[in-house]
Parts: sequence; C-alpha cells; structure tokens
Amino acid sequence: MVVCAIFIPVKILTATQVHELDNYTIAHQRISSIDLMERASTQFFKWLIHAVENDKRVIVFCGKGNNGGDGLAVARMLLEAKYDVQIFVIEHSSKASKNYALNLKRLDKSKTVFIKTAKQIPVIKKSDVIIDAIFGTGLSKAADGISASVINAINKSKAVVYSIDVPSGLFADKLNSAKDAVVQSTCTFTFHAPKLSFLFSANGKYVPDFEVLEIGLDKYCAEKFLSDNFYVNKNFIQSLFKKREKFSHKGDYGHAFIAAGSFGKIGAAVLATKAALRSGAGLVTTLVPACGYDILQTSAPEAMCMVDGDSHLFKVPDLSSFNSIAVGCGIGTNSSSINFVYELLKFNKPLVLDADALNVISDNKNYLNLIPKDSVLTPHPGEFKRLVGEWKDDVEKLEKQKQFSKTYEVVVVLKGAHTSVSSADGKIYFNSTGNPGMAKGGSGDVLTGIIAALIAQNYSPLHAAIIAVYLHGLAGDYAKHELGETAMKASDIIYYLPKVFRSLE
Repeated sequence: MVVCAIFIPVKILTATQVHELDNYTIAHQRISSIDLMERASTQFFKWLIHAVENDKRVIVFCGKGNNGGDGLAVARMLLEAKYDVQIFVIEHSSKASKNYALNLKRLDKSKTVFIKTAKQIPVIKKSDVIIDAIFGTGLSKAADGISASVINAINKSKAVVYSIDVPSGLFADKLNSAKDAVVQSTCTFTFHAPKLSFLFSANGKYVPDFEVLEIGLDKYCAEKFLSDNFYVNKNFIQSLFKKREKFSHKGDYGHAFIAAGSFGKIGAAVLATKAALRSGAGLVTTLVPACGYDILQTSAPEAMCMVDGDSHLFKVPDLSSFNSIAVGCGIGTNSSSINFVYELLKFNKPLVLDADALNVISDNKNYLNLIPKDSVLTPHPGEFKRLVGEWKDDVEKLEKQKQFSKTYEVVVVLKGAHTSVSSADGKIYFNSTGNPGMAKGGSGDVLTGIIAALIAQNYSPLHAAIIAVYLHGLAGDYAKHELGETAMKASDIIYYLPKVFRSLE
C-alpha cells in the first residue's frame, strides 16, 4: 500500500505560546504588529460580509487591548463597505495597547462611543449583530466592573454574536468559574488553531461553534512549540490515509472480527458489522448468539457469521486468523458475557473494547490489568466515569484520560463533542467533525466497526482511532446536512461513509 507523507496535526498552543508566535512572525516576516492585526481583521471581515447582510445593524464592542484593536479595524472595514455600524469602547482600564490606539485614530471619532458606566450601555435588539472584541487571550482574571456589565447585556439580548479570537471573558487555557461573566458567542473566529478551552464541554454555551482563520503565522516556529494537545483536521487524516493498490486482493485488507449482540440487541451487531464492511476491511466475521443469526445474515450478507450461545455470547472461538478483534456492542453484562470478556482479555491480543465490554471491566476492576497493550477503548463519558471514577471538571477529566492511557498503554477514545483520543505517550487528539445529531443509540456501534476495519487494514491502533473518529463525525455531518440533527439516526452515518471515504481517495 502507498502511504502519503505524514504531517503533524495542528498543535493547540497556550496563550503564551500564541503571543510568542505572533512576535516571531512579526520579527521574521518583517511585518509590523499593526499590519499583522490588519491581516487578521481582514480575514474575519471577509467571512463576516458573506454571513451578515448590510441592512443589519452591527454593534461592535471593543476593549482597549489588541483584541479591541481587531474590533476597531473590523468596524472601519464594515463602515467602508456601507454597513450600519455602531462602535462602543469599554473604558475598563486607563491603559491602552499601541495597536488599539492606532486603529482608533483611523476611525471617525464621531462613530465611537466610550462606555464608562452601565447607563451608557446601548439597548441591544435581538435583530442586531454583535461583534465581540472586548478581551482576547491575554485575559488573566475574570471580567468585572463595566466589562462584566456589558457582557451580561450582550448575553441578555439574545442577538447573534461573533467573537474575535475568543469570547470575551473566557480563559484560553483553563476553566472559568461558573459565576464569571463570559460572552455567549454564536460563533467564534479564532486564529491559527482553536484554544484548549473551546474543547471543554463546560464551555459549550460560550463556544457552540468556531472557525479557525489562517493569518500566515510562522509555521516553522509553530512546529517548535511543545504541546500534548492536537486538533485533527482533514489534512492530517489525508496524510494517514492509505490508497488501495491496483493488483491487491481482499487478503491485503485484513480480516476483522466483531463479537456483538444479545437477545434484543442484535441491532448493535448489525450496525458494527455494516460499518466495518463500509470501511474497507477485506473480510468481516461477526460472532453473535444464535438468536441473531438470521438477522445478521439477512442484514449484512457480505459478512461471515459465527454463532455462540442462544441469547448471549459465551465461548471465545479461535481468533488466531483475525487481524482485528472488536467486542462489546450490545453483548450485555450477565454472567456468560462476563466470562466471555474475561477469556477474550486473556487472549492477550489488542482489542477494540466498547459498550458492555467496558461495563464488564468497570464491574470487575481486576480485569483492568488484563487489558492487552495497544487496545482501543471507546467509552462515552458515563462509561469512562465507571472506569476511572468521578472528576470535578473537564481539566481533571482530561488528565484522567491521559493517565489511563499511560498506565495501561492503551488508546482511549472518549466520545462526545470534539471526541478526544489519548495515546500511551500522554498526547490528546481532539476531533474536528461531528454534531449533536449523532447523540443517538447505535452511533458508538458504528464507530467500533470503523475502528475494527481500519486496524484490520494494518493501521496502528492510534491512527485507526483518530481516522475513524474523524470519518465517523464527517459522515454524521453529511447526514445532518441532508436530514437534520433531529431526524438522523445511527444507520444514516453508515449510509454516508462511502461519500466520506471517496473524499479521501
């Protein structure tokens, strides 16, 4: 198989690293800081004019730092484009950045209102469009005083809000207190890469959506920074994807084994099997209890079917000829299932462990040390909590995920918005695809089938997990586009897998 050159996924940098990257770019590209700001503002403006009609009133709220300078530059561009723009500068400090001052001079002063007290905050209509440029990544303490009052007024208005770089009041690298004043943006336009805080579930109401804008920051410098957190995009997935060779045959693409289903849950086996078949495995064999034989053979005729037990799996067959082994989808947690998982763990070959297999391990903590090295575990938050215990916040949850992968030398796929994939070396890969419409029964079974198929094709467990999560989410995004989030179901994700794979071929 021919493999494309490997590229490093986008590093998620800290606020300090981003500041250093800006300075390096300014020094080595021989560009002034005000011109780099203009470059960033222009990228935001180009997106904005395609999203906002010029009959809308646009209210720009600016601070007095560089984020405020971005806001003033965007306001000037909107005015030049004949938009109805009102500009408000929050006097939260006596100090102002140099670039803020320069951009203020470029504006007609009669267009700018300075807010010192709550009485000066304008009435914001729900029909208005707000540009949020009060605070950027340099914020080191919670917004207070007049800034907090303005932020609260913005949130109360329910208007559409576009934040520049970060929603004002949100920390880039750590969690805010629940009492902090933070702008609830409609969409945030950040530069170079998302901030780590965008990926925390607790911040979903502040950053429900974001776009990453490229502004030409120095790539050589960005690659030198150390980070354990990465953001997976299509370029990285494309670099990992293996092309199929002209004279290859089914034996070249591996044999995936899936143990799934129990009485009343044979659908889980069907979904995982169909997903594996749609994900390139040369052969797929699924082990189901006897009650699922006719269902699976009819639903997925391309797969081979093995039978064990009547209503639950009981005995592990000879697995020596398989290239990947997945277990857990709908198998239940009764005594026969517990024995089945135990025997499979003792086989000591890397596994894809999902759903009830994880629940069995959680109920039998002595099984943890039996998990084979390089296995892939795919818990949702509830299943992960049963494995590792409670956590106080998203930061601690992330740390628990890293430590679990390190301790047991496994890959953990913690499912959810921006599904995080952790590796044994402590790195975390956050996904960039997917949507809330995928929060339906069966979606995890589909993901298990994709991972099993990719491992069978000789992708490493880590790469198989990262690729599968991305493709699974992208198929879900196609389903959302055609069907909407409410009506789409797990089998729709399988339906759109061919379109996803075709986009990589």
